[in-house]
Amino acid sequence: MSNYRRFFANPGVFRPLLVLACSIGFAFGGAEIDRLLQLAGQRYGNAGTAAVGAWRDLLTQSAGQPEAAKLKRVNDFFNRRVRFGDDSAIWGKPDYWATPLETLARAEGDCEDFAIAKYVTLKLLGIPSEKLRLTYVKARIGGPQSSIVQAHMVLSYYPAPNDEPLVLDNLISDIRPASRRTDLTTIFGFNAEGIWVGGGVPRATSGAQRLSKWQSVLARMREEGID
Repeated sequence: MSNYRRFFANPGVFRPLLVLACSIGFAFGGAEIDRLLQLAGQRYGNAGTAAVGAWRDLLTQSAGQPEAAKLKRVNDFFNRRVRFGDDSAIWGKPDYWATPLETLARAEGDCEDFAIAKYVTLKLLGIPSEKLRLTYVKARIGGPQSSIVQAHMVLSYYPAPNDEPLVLDNLISDIRPASRRTDLTTIFGFNAEGIWVGGGVPRATSGAQRLSKWQSVLARMREEGID
């Protein structure tokens, strides 16, 4: 499990998250689906092509749905198709942020990879970034009373700016309001607009410059066909 403290050890230039609007066909907003399918086949063989094909079908079938249905479809899709694994075992690195293509094709990922893939997919389906935050938490593994605590990432969805968020998580299958996730303690969240500490007011944009892993994962997504 990656430790959120690593983010502040490697300062870098933060690039805003991609704003992706949904359109029907082989291209969804900034995602070149044909190119992604080709890369999946070249790098991962038939299994990779099939995984990206299933993702394309998810996008096509979910495009006209209400936001609540999109959340459920996307959360279920990745929780069912992707196995949890540690970065060291999957990538041979202690802390690696995978692109959605890498996560889909390998069918493995850690908590950051689940959250990133869900975030990108929901943005491709037209949900604006201000409703979404990638959120680092302390998770009590086994329930609120557990003494086992570790760093974890989830995706938070805010129906309106001041609303209680819904939590999309790979640890459980259903989407619950944050008040029902007493096993999670928010550390910070981020999106295209800034950083929130403990769910509060966005910090100055200088804080976001330290999220250097976004620079790497966004650059690799552009190379793969998500721009």
